[in-house]
Amino acid sequence: MYSVTSPKPDARADAEDRTRDRVLSAVLEHGPVSAAELGEMLNVTPAAVRRHLDALTGAGVVEVKRVVTSGAGAGRPARRYVLTSRGQSTIGDDYLAIARKALERLGELGGPGAVEDFAHERFAAMERRYQPLVDAAGEDIAARARALAEALTADGFVASSASVQGKAPLPVHLGSVQLCQGHCPVQQLAAEFPVFCDSETAAFSRLLGVDVRRLSTLAQGGHVCTTHIPTGRGQLKLPGAETATNQQERP
Repeated sequence: MYSVTSPKPDARADAEDRTRDRVLSAVLEHGPVSAAELGEMLNVTPAAVRRHLDALTGAGVVEVKRVVTSGAGAGRPARRYVLTSRGQSTIGDDYLAIARKALERLGELGGPGAVEDFAHERFAAMERRYQPLVDAAGEDIAARARALAEALTADGFVASSASVQGKAPLPVHLGSVQLCQGHCPVQQLAAEFPVFCDSETAAFSRLLGVDVRRLSTLAQGGHVCTTHIPTGRGQLKLPGAETATNQQERP
């Protein structure tokens, strides 16, 4: 017999299920996100959060991504949680189906260039917002890359920048920075419409003033989106959006 203060087993199970659903929804909305961050935003103990994350990971609806952070505390990659494709389907992906249909219809009505124009407009708007933030970092390309990573992170892309170091010091003209993004809000759409990745890459090139190159993308199965940024060649003078021709290298 249970006391008034002791919940029955099924009530306790219901509470666990509700908390697990909250954790899953929070990962969807805020991922990639750490267990500590989830605990704070949901007011759940670290032990409980990790228990639910372990269960969701075991069910195949959540997975761990290791994200390198920049700044003074940068070290080994941090564990961040995101939904898997199965997890997206569990919650429902009507929005994705609608967006896919809309883009397909746009292409049918406006021709092959219509989707490309739409993608360019989307990233042109991002570029306008980021330009003053990147310009405030000065002319140093590595500093501009850090400012770009901070702007992307503020928009939920979980971005970082890091200098590429070899076993021996690299010649100045071979210096570079890698910009990594651990989250992409249009990942599944970009898998079907690569022009989104291409347009973003071109926007990065214009913002930084150098010819950048995509090494990997989440949309094509990469662990993160990685952009190679040369820092030793001097800045390119790109007069306008139309001159940027850098395209993503697709695997």
